[in-house]
Amino acid sequence: MGQTEWSTLVGSICAERGLSVVLSWDMPQGYETANGTFDPVAKTLFLNPAVLQSAPEYEAMFYLVHELRHAEQYQHPERFDAMIRVSLPYVVLYDGTCFRLRGETWQECRLDGGEERFRDAYLGFPYEVDANEFAAQRVKAFCGDSPALRQLRDCWRPKRIWSNEDYRRLFREIDERIENSAR
Repeated sequence: MGQTEWSTLVGSICAERGLSVVLSWDMPQGYETANGTFDPVAKTLFLNPAVLQSAPEYEAMFYLVHELRHAEQYQHPERFDAMIRVSLPYVVLYDGTCFRLRGETWQECRLDGGEERFRDAYLGFPYEVDANEFAAQRVKAFCGDSPALRQLRDCWRPKRIWSNEDYRRLFREIDERIENSAR
């Protein structure tokens, strides 16, 4: 699919889900190799045409629908369970860099721990699990089920599942680190 078809698909999903999203084909700095990302402050869905055009259609669609699910999570949090809502202001990267959204500002800190800890935390984030499952189901309905789609969904699952209490502790750790660095 070309950019026009992608834009049409984004518009269709946004209309169906009640989303207000700006579509950009220019990835933000630091995300040049990502498939896409959603910025809730700018209400912008960034898609990487170089990555999407080289991927099979089901995979490109998976990433698009995944990111649009994040738009829905931020714009309509009432549609989601409490743990997804609690997790929305937080982001954890594989290297331990963490962010917390306060108002319209992302605050940053860095936590200690190995890549495995942070990879599992990221992959198991309540909003990530929801976006991956939603994307897999939507792509299955659109493109059909396949071993490749199931493998893609499974590669985005954590090896170790964190409990809600594990996440609450992580969020407190992020909050404390950010508050202490502000002093």
